[in-house]
Order: sequence, then structure tokens, then C-alpha cells
Amino acid sequence: MNLNIVLFQPEIPQNTGNIGRTCVLTDSTLHLIKPLGFSIDDRQVKRSGLDYWPYLKLEIHESYEELRAKYKDATFYFATTKGKKYYNEVNFKQGDFIVFGRESSGLPDYIRNDNAENLIKLPMLQTSTRSLNLSNSVAIIAYEALRQMDFPNMK
Repeated sequence: MNLNIVLFQPEIPQNTGNIGRTCVLTDSTLHLIKPLGFSIDDRQVKRSGLDYWPYLKLEIHESYEELRAKYKDATFYFATTKGKKYYNEVNFKQGDFIVFGRESSGLPDYIRNDNAENLIKLPMLQTSTRSLNLSNSVAIIAYEALRQMDFPNMK
């Protein structure tokens, strides 16, 4: 396993399908934190993941707290537009967790406040739009982390 990609209460099945496909092709595990805005059996999720979905390492967690309790010794980073550090300013290592918030509202305040030192962001123009698409953000940050690790098991 290279990375752990965490989606906090994802809402759009196509994003989750695309992110699942990225996880399969990067040997990463996808963690979904409930409640989900769709059924995991939704054909749109599977269509986005195409034939990759059966190969996905997937864990579903009842809550954020359950995830943290299960992986209490792991390093967690939190992707948010409210981060102070850019994603390329941290030193990722194999097994790290990168947490992404809901498409509509991002990560809740309590998660950001409890993890202020590990908030990371993507550089973007300050416009009226909120942020990049979730699946694009996951791909950008995941590939930077993998680049730092010299693309383990991917050459």
C-alpha cells in the first residue's frame, strides 16, 4: 500500500468512482466515511471506476472518529482551501492518510481545528468558484506524494 485516500462523507458518486480508479492504479487504499450521499452499489460509482472497481482496496468507516481510532499511530494530512501550507511543502511517506472533505462544504471545523498543523492546500486563483473538482484534487496531491516516494511499485 502506498497511500490512504480518505473521503469524508462524499456526495457525488462519479467523483468517488474516479478516485477509486486512481487508488487502484496507484496501489492506494480508499477510505469512505459515512454517511455517503449515494449507495456504494450505485451504477454511477461503478461506471466511473469502470472495470477497476473490483480491484479497489476499500474501507468504509461509520465515522471519522472510528477511522482515527483504528489508525491512531498513522500520519494524517487534511486537504482544505483553508490550509496554510501547500501540498508540496510536506514530506509524505508510505502509509500516510490524506483526508478530503465533502464536495459541497469541505471538512468540518472540528476536524480542521484539531489538525491545524497538518492542513494542506492546492494553489488556486481567488475567484468566485470554490475549488477544483474533488477527483482532480485527489489526483494532484496523491501523485505529488507518490513522486516524493519515487513512485513505489509503479515503475
